[in-house]
Amino acid sequence: MIKDLLGLKETSAEDITAILDDADKLKREVLLSENKKSNLLSGKGVITLFYENSTRTRVSFEMASKYLGATAANMSSSGSSVAKGETLIDTVKTLEAMDTDVIIIRHSMSGAPHLVARHCGCRIVNAGDGMNEHPTQALLDFMTMREEKGDIKGLKVAIIGDIKHSRVARSNIYGLKKLGAEVALAGPSTLLPRSLEEMEVKVYTDVDKAIEGADIVMGLRIQLERQKKGLFPSVREYNKYFGVDKRRLALAKPDAILMHPGPVNRGVELNPDIIDGPQSVINKQVTNGVCVRMAVLNMVANGKRYESKLK
Repeated sequence: MIKDLLGLKETSAEDITAILDDADKLKREVLLSENKKSNLLSGKGVITLFYENSTRTRVSFEMASKYLGATAANMSSSGSSVAKGETLIDTVKTLEAMDTDVIIIRHSMSGAPHLVARHCGCRIVNAGDGMNEHPTQALLDFMTMREEKGDIKGLKVAIIGDIKHSRVARSNIYGLKKLGAEVALAGPSTLLPRSLEEMEVKVYTDVDKAIEGADIVMGLRIQLERQKKGLFPSVREYNKYFGVDKRRLALAKPDAILMHPGPVNRGVELNPDIIDGPQSVINKQVTNGVCVRMAVLNMVANGKRYESKLK
């Protein structure tokens, strides 16, 4: 059973499956219930410590904490002593001294959650670290895939876009390979890191070839904030050669689903007609994010899996 959730590279297939199974139960028994309330984390203190902006991840962690009965607080670097020069370790030790049980951290530095975990007795959950990993995003993606497709084993998943700067892509690759899926990646050559071949995935610069026959097509946001200029000519040209539209989506299997971790740059990675189309499960991903984060928080805070109350 996991103590911290730092990434899927070091998380076993068994633990990934256990989290997904628990998330399924919590969706039925808490999120979709009339009162959305549980006492699983009653008496626990949970703090989200975000050094980068977020909507979906931060809010869903906060809602997950509150649905499970925890005392939850949010902290951003701009409104804290970090703005006065306090170090990451000193900030975490300060929060730990408040008898905090779980710290959820998002940071621009790859490896920040791992560093914190070595210096802190609290349970640590990685909510995204630099260009390294975003494990709970990948887990909610897997939950959505299972709901739509059943077993993930044997599925072809095409991930399209800014692979180089995407922590979502890395966590998805680690987890999908452990769960037995085939992964195809595509994007401009300037946005495909050289290390991808070592991860036993198929890599294309031709988006059509990557999507052909896919069960799942996932677009990734162009992360302009992490890029140097000149990695592709323009947003318009990116959409023309690498954006997913109706024609490209039709190359996948007829029952393929469309995913995106959000936020979506409409008309760049994905065209609006497919974002709002019948194959899109983007909003379902957001819903499942709350469920996965409930399962993760229960597992790390209580050191055990969720036991269903349904007979």
